[in-house]
Amino acid sequence: MIEVEDVHKSFGSNHVLKGISTVFEKGKTNLIIGQSGSGKTVFLKCLLGLFEPDEGQICYNGQYYSELSTNERRDLRQEMGMVFQGSALFDSMTVEGNVMFPLDMFTKQSKSEMQDRVDFVLKRVNLIDAHKRYPSEISGGMQKRVAIARAIVMNPKYLFCDEPNSGLDPKTAILIDNLIQEITQEYDITTIINTHDMNSVMEIGEKIIFLKNGYKEWEGTNKEIFKTDNEAVTDFVYSSELFKKVRQMYIEERN
Repeated sequence: MIEVEDVHKSFGSNHVLKGISTVFEKGKTNLIIGQSGSGKTVFLKCLLGLFEPDEGQICYNGQYYSELSTNERRDLRQEMGMVFQGSALFDSMTVEGNVMFPLDMFTKQSKSEMQDRVDFVLKRVNLIDAHKRYPSEISGGMQKRVAIARAIVMNPKYLFCDEPNSGLDPKTAILIDNLIQEITQEYDITTIINTHDMNSVMEIGEKIIFLKNGYKEWEGTNKEIFKTDNEAVTDFVYSSELFKKVRQMYIEERN
């Protein structure tokens, strides 16, 4: 669980985050949505410990980040897995090498122990025969699955995903969404996803935070988002004709 208490963050005169408070529960897919410039990326970097809030607190399973020592902060970061927008795989490494990299860097496991763990997580993301292939030799969807395998190889308590469906076709995007949700529930991870993808919102949005101009404008579930009368949310979510039709169908069924 991650608890956020009245977090503010500024860069010079630019007040980016303006008193955000929320709770991200473990075992659930927590989504952060909002227009470009709403503060999503800065908020995610605060949660990752890359930026420290100017005011407010972020608490990880009862531990306030501001009260942790340097060594404790390092240990906390090793409990975090990250799936980057562009996958961020090392082109010069095989799939196996990319997934093994965090184990090699941050643990003292033997080669055989690392190999067993890599084999396990690659099997978990349905990549059984890709060990010796390079990122350039596999599809974008497979690259994303490698990125997820690398993010969970250290058995993290927290999983952060920045636009995990970026550049993927709709069918593959749904597969990645489902995989992230399955892993979240299976390992009871606190998962936070920064996304623009409304299909992700509707499919796996167990908790949704909507940011606007640095404020938390709304929060709820993917079921509740259909019911909200918050104009900022409806303007954002139903900007496409498809979702306007979905909302209209929901309203008609309710009436």
